[in-house]
Amino acid sequence: MAHPDVVVVGAGIVGAACAEALTAAGLRVLVLDRGPLAAGTTAAGEGNVLVSDKGPGPELALARASRERWPRLLAELSAETGSGADVEWEEKGGLVVATSPEAVEPLHRFAAAQREAGVDACVLAPAEARALEPHLTPEVATAVHYAEDAQLNPVLAATTLLTAVRRRGGETRPFTEVSGVDGERRVTGVRTPQGTIPCHAVVNACGPWAGSLVDRAGLAILPRRGIVLVTAPLPTVVRHKVYDADYVGAVASGDAALQTSGVVESTRAGTVLIGSSRQRVGFTERFEVPVLKALARKAVTLFPVLAGVPVMRAYGGFRPYAPDHLPVIGEDPRLPGLWHATGHEGAGIGLAAATGLLVAELLTGRTPHVDPEPFRVDRPEVMAA
Repeated sequence: MAHPDVVVVGAGIVGAACAEALTAAGLRVLVLDRGPLAAGTTAAGEGNVLVSDKGPGPELALARASRERWPRLLAELSAETGSGADVEWEEKGGLVVATSPEAVEPLHRFAAAQREAGVDACVLAPAEARALEPHLTPEVATAVHYAEDAQLNPVLAATTLLTAVRRRGGETRPFTEVSGVDGERRVTGVRTPQGTIPCHAVVNACGPWAGSLVDRAGLAILPRRGIVLVTAPLPTVVRHKVYDADYVGAVASGDAALQTSGVVESTRAGTVLIGSSRQRVGFTERFEVPVLKALARKAVTLFPVLAGVPVMRAYGGFRPYAPDHLPVIGEDPRLPGLWHATGHEGAGIGLAAATGLLVAELLTGRTPHVDPEPFRVDRPEVMAA
């Protein structure tokens, strides 16, 4: 291809969504990744497209826009390719469960605030919750049903987006590490072991590694590790994404120590995914037995039927954590032409569709579909010292 207009660094779900939206806007795009495509944080995700875990505010607005966009985008890509875009999209809905009397009132209060923001959050009595999930613990005190929660296969989704990029004349290059960005007053190119690639703009979609892409324009983005257990295939045991009420608190916590909560959902293949954990331990990949035990114990608390089910494997990944729990989306004022799309932590799969569109809108000067101000790069919480 001719010199690209934009180089996207990072071929995960967020980078792929940015590249897709930019090529849809008519720009020449090159996607680079230091490893295989969609093999980093994206491959370690559960595929959640959630509104249930976000309180009123800018992240919820971005999540709702992305939830609306995902099925439309997939339909458009299917029509464009003529071959379908099966990314295992399931509008399964979510169920948030309180298993103690103390958790009832906070969960109801959180759901009421979401309803004020336009979220479909329906409070259920214990019998109603068990009608939706027959294997749910009898200890359920109340639950909230979120009809909008969905799931997809994150690797299939990312590769589908990148396929569209290539069909439009874009290019993807795995195993190509970017060692720096050229340009004193604005971006002029990116440096790789194969040489410098001239371009007009760079999108930093490196996930938890985004803070170190450009030394002079660093970001306070840190890795936050998460681990998921995978059971052997089962008949349908879990119909929705189900998690206990303390999950929202774990997501919002800034504590570096281990945070766990019960999160259980099935896949199309019949396996059950069990999470979730959050822990700031740098890029340490070693699994810790106490974390695995905590996840299994909390899953059995929600679904006692899982007690005798074998776990086939566990996998983990690093989420891009921003101290104020908001993504970083926009142009870096310290180096015009450098754009960031990172900091989504565990919500990157769900937020990717709207993030990619927002980057394309801002970069091409179009009216953004969501307010970009809260995600600014130069907010004090994420500007590295």
